[in-house]
Amino acid sequence: MKKISVVLVTALLAVSCTDSNRQYVRKAIRIMDGQGLFAEGPDWESARADALSAQPISMEEAQEIVRAAAKVAGGKHSFLEPAGSVVSDATSEWPSPKVTLSEGVIPVIALSAFSGNQAEGVKYASVVLEAVPEDIHGVVIDLRGNTGGNMYPMIAAVHRFLPDDDEMLRFRTRKRTQWIPLSYAVRVAGVQQKSRIECAVAILTDDHTASSGEATLICFRGLDYVRVFGAPTAGYASANQPFPLPGGDNLVLTTGCDVARTGEVFCDDPIEPDVVTETPLEDAIGWIMNQ
Repeated sequence: MKKISVVLVTALLAVSCTDSNRQYVRKAIRIMDGQGLFAEGPDWESARADALSAQPISMEEAQEIVRAAAKVAGGKHSFLEPAGSVVSDATSEWPSPKVTLSEGVIPVIALSAFSGNQAEGVKYASVVLEAVPEDIHGVVIDLRGNTGGNMYPMIAAVHRFLPDDDEMLRFRTRKRTQWIPLSYAVRVAGVQQKSRIECAVAILTDDHTASSGEATLICFRGLDYVRVFGAPTAGYASANQPFPLPGGDNLVLTTGCDVARTGEVFCDDPIEPDVVTETPLEDAIGWIMNQ
């Protein structure tokens, strides 16, 4: 009798565990149904059915099912963030942008990736805003190696080279399209908007320019005084949003794609530069000097 009781308890625990894992998967699928950028059509219906019919016997299996479904519902920019894997940005230290002078007169602004808190974001943007001279012939914005994070401090740092009152970027979800005006981006970053500096703008990109780095690039898309040098970007030009799951995990799901003022839509494909070159800084400086 004792052995039978142990077996029954073990079986009940296994059933309970399986139910818990299935609930985890079902909640993730509900989120993807409502918010995933690509959560429609036959590919999603197939992936959705596979996920909901699965019988994960461990949390690890449930997580793998969610990861696979997220790649269909949100594309390559979506992922699962396990509990405890994120360090609070309140204690982080993020590299500041760097501003140097080329040829003694052309500012070169290296915009690094950034995901810090509000105060750090203000500091990030202010480093650039305080260092760039007013009277310049041209500027280089170096986005090489900028893997993303929070785009607003990045845009605020170089907002003086964008047209005033510019509707520079849109996020398009399955249900609606939202404009991001320049004034809004600067306000969200927490800095004071300054007057425009009219000059030639050269932008440098490489295959590590991603996510918010690409969004910053797209803000300059279609402007006749801008030229882009380097290599194609990483192809993560989309908007992500974290959604909590049971146990403390976060489903980071792509909910929107980036749309330029030109109407071009960007998401999972690399953005080509105007000039593909292995010497982007030198070529950019040469182009500015010839303007």
